[in-house]
Amino acid sequence: MPLIDTVADLLGRASRALGFETADSFPPGHAYARTRWNKAYFDIPSDLKPEAIEQRMCEAIANTPSLFGEIQNPTPRMQRTLLGIVEQRLRRAQGAPVDLAALLVAAYRSPHTVETVPGLRQAIRDTAGYEPQVQANAILAYLADAPAAFGVIEARG
Repeated sequence: MPLIDTVADLLGRASRALGFETADSFPPGHAYARTRWNKAYFDIPSDLKPEAIEQRMCEAIANTPSLFGEIQNPTPRMQRTLLGIVEQRLRRAQGAPVDLAALLVAAYRSPHTVETVPGLRQAIRDTAGYEPQVQANAILAYLADAPAAFGVIEARG
């Protein structure tokens, strides 16, 4: 049976290399190899380059922000995409996007999630004892007060 196992392993590798499978993570050795996603929500061919994978993931988040909840250890670029949507909703005065802040809080429960906004992890820790709705509002307030919270540089003149 070792020959069958070897053939099955080679067929699996060929299938991934040719893009016949759906990827659920970046390739081993990638800077964000710990990032995982639910492949039922993201149709990412396994033969795509990491940059193209991240681009598709960010496009999916931009179109449907709730998909951010299907990602473990999101990359900084994925987080910035979500933060941009939060910023848009706050500027349009559509009400506080508490649901999106809750997704961000959930992502930061993992110590492997890279901190995009300086101090955000500590702000989440400081509000950990709050009710989820209250914590999300506190995080939104933190983001609103953080200098250049979403990477937007304000011109003062």
